[in-house]
Amino acid sequence: MTNTTRQEQGLDLGIVGNGTVAGLIDRRGAYRWLCLPRLDGEPVFNSLMNGGGTFGVWMENLEKHSQTYEKNTAILRTRLEAKDGSILEIVDFSPRFDKNGRTFRPAAIVRQFHVIAGEPKIAITLSVEAEWGKTKIKPKRGVNHIRYESEDTRFRITTDAPVSYVMNGTQFLLDNDVTFILNTDEALADSVHAVADDWYRRTASYWYRWSRSLAIPIEWQDAVIRAAITLKLCVFEETGGIVAALTTSIPEHSGSQRNWDYRYCWIRDAYFSVTALNRLSEMETLEHYMRWVRNIVSHSKGGHIQPVYGISLEENITETIAEALPGYGDMGPVRVGNQAAEHIQHDVYGQIVLGVAQSFFDKRLLNNPGLAEFKALEPVGERAYAMHDQPDAGIWEFRTIAQVHTSSAIMCWAACDRLSRIAAHLGQTDRETYWEERAGLIHQKILAEAWNEERNAFTAAFGGEALDASVLLMAEIGFLTAQDPRYVSTVEAIEAELREGDHIYRYKVEDDFGRPQTAFTACTFWYIDALSRIGRKDEARRLFENILSTRNHLGLLSEDVDTETGELWGNFPQTYCMVGIINSAALLSRKWTETI
Repeated sequence: MTNTTRQEQGLDLGIVGNGTVAGLIDRRGAYRWLCLPRLDGEPVFNSLMNGGGTFGVWMENLEKHSQTYEKNTAILRTRLEAKDGSILEIVDFSPRFDKNGRTFRPAAIVRQFHVIAGEPKIAITLSVEAEWGKTKIKPKRGVNHIRYESEDTRFRITTDAPVSYVMNGTQFLLDNDVTFILNTDEALADSVHAVADDWYRRTASYWYRWSRSLAIPIEWQDAVIRAAITLKLCVFEETGGIVAALTTSIPEHSGSQRNWDYRYCWIRDAYFSVTALNRLSEMETLEHYMRWVRNIVSHSKGGHIQPVYGISLEENITETIAEALPGYGDMGPVRVGNQAAEHIQHDVYGQIVLGVAQSFFDKRLLNNPGLAEFKALEPVGERAYAMHDQPDAGIWEFRTIAQVHTSSAIMCWAACDRLSRIAAHLGQTDRETYWEERAGLIHQKILAEAWNEERNAFTAAFGGEALDASVLLMAEIGFLTAQDPRYVSTVEAIEAELREGDHIYRYKVEDDFGRPQTAFTACTFWYIDALSRIGRKDEARRLFENILSTRNHLGLLSEDVDTETGELWGNFPQTYCMVGIINSAALLSRKWTETI
């Protein structure tokens, strides 16, 4: 029994999480997605993919609903109001706080139902599925809990609500507050109400302190703080891996078949996330990520590095189809795993070096890397130099197209350039010269091969004609200055060809699945930043305000947007896009000294 169809609300979803698990909750308080026992686990609540797993609430004569985050936290409040004046507020969060010198972040969620007015008549909708929708897990009743167990899934939901009502979906009058805690199959140390209240207070305190530590711009503060918290929820802190999104298989547009599993750590996406949080002086994520990436470098031994790994360094994330799930809006397939792990993408070498470069210079870190870590990075630079003019799948991960992609070559240049800078910082003059020379050679090759005189722009691939929004990043990473006429004319060419309304497409050539039909929102942010850098700041500010208006009701973005309707498409929330909010706000905002 529900107040709405599963697909009615699209991506109007909120997120709760703690660095171990994360769940997506719709505007009426139903869990649409939750993977256990970690971010890339099996979804036990899977109605987002039109499965039968959900944890929701039905309310008689529901008239209004609203949803907000508690200020500067990852605590979600959903308010349901009935026609008779009854009001129910649901507080959802995942516990995260300091405990005994460590961060307490169990694979657990908390739901607190608070009666605000009247006696709401409700029913709990609780259904759990396993094996990617193949199996419905039969609940087992305890005195004050319900157990769910399958071959790969085991947890319990402890509650002070009537267990019989919950198990049977019985309608009942809620005359007092009730609490639910989903956690591993272990008894709680105290009553469910006492544990939830304690976890709530300590979790709220954690997020207040964390948000207060951010160095945010004076404008668009709420948007930046929400983006930063969302990025934090995409970090699997046990290892430092950062997922590209919390979902799989939300298509890029209706019926596109462009359905991918983003619950893994792309080196590229992680680099962008780390640098955005660094910009806000959030250093903890960099420290966690350094551990993850150092293991990748160690495993590669100077050879090939995959573009994407599992969040615990899994190399084999073979792509399969979950046949039992119809998919988002019945638009399958639902993919598990990602074939991109098998791709050749040479930009990863630059992103590895760029992602950790700041750690050599930033004195705020407890332990700065030194000469040993620099030497461990040098094989990555050697690989970048060797691969900079070799064909690959590129940043957009073409499955059947291989070219020498300009963006990949630029990132290979960045690897050598940053190694030169790190060597200089460490006083390694000979290695500084060595890497400076290699960076110079790659720079010359890109200028000679990627610049198209007829198009008056840098093209997507060496010797090509097609345009690609990813080359907009060359000014951000310092390949050219923003004032270089070649960069300015490239921005203008991309504007003329890839812009639709106030949005930018990645490219407009046909790929493995035809021609893209939605704009890739990260590219719009790159374009906004490029406009600001070349002196068109007023226009950039207008476009930034416009793209903020496409966020959902809680300030979150998915991967793509329909340029005509503004509908969000693609996996959610997309770290690329939350990064874009932070970077553009920092670039465009007035300074504190200009305002106060």
